[in-house]
Amino acid sequence: MNYFNVGKIVNTQGLQGEMRVLSVTDFAEDRFKKGSELALFDDKDQFVSVVTIAKHRKHKNFDIIKFKDMNHINDIEKYKGFSLKVAEEHLTDLDDGEYYYHEIIGLDVYENDLLIGQIKEILQPGANDVWVVKRKGKRDLLLPYIPPVILNVDIANHRVDVDVLEGLDDED
Repeated sequence: MNYFNVGKIVNTQGLQGEMRVLSVTDFAEDRFKKGSELALFDDKDQFVSVVTIAKHRKHKNFDIIKFKDMNHINDIEKYKGFSLKVAEEHLTDLDDGEYYYHEIIGLDVYENDLLIGQIKEILQPGANDVWVVKRKGKRDLLLPYIPPVILNVDIANHRVDVDVLEGLDDED
């Protein structure tokens, strides 16, 4: 079965079994809602178990979650540094123009049919996602996910066409 990363447990929160999670999903409200099942993977990316979300809330830049039947800090402290993943079977269909992070990361990025790099990461700094493009011999390029920059996403052909607007690439 395939699993896709949705967050990393970075610390405990209080004494009642809550955890701080650094989310890496656009769908935190769905992934961490009460009753959702997620897979827990250790720091070596080995499957540990399936857990059920009992509670979720936002706090600053973190998602605070609590697992069902784990009501004390001692129950969850061992999970610091572990990853939370969603099983492929729990993914829902998206609207046109919407993508899961795992579909975007790794795609080749082209400007005017010239390969400029590969998407290595997606950041969520604010209003728009920012796609980080790894380039050979240059620093990473940060591209905002907005229509004038991201022109076309073609998952089937492993390709993203972009227009690097003036000011986005500080190495030119």
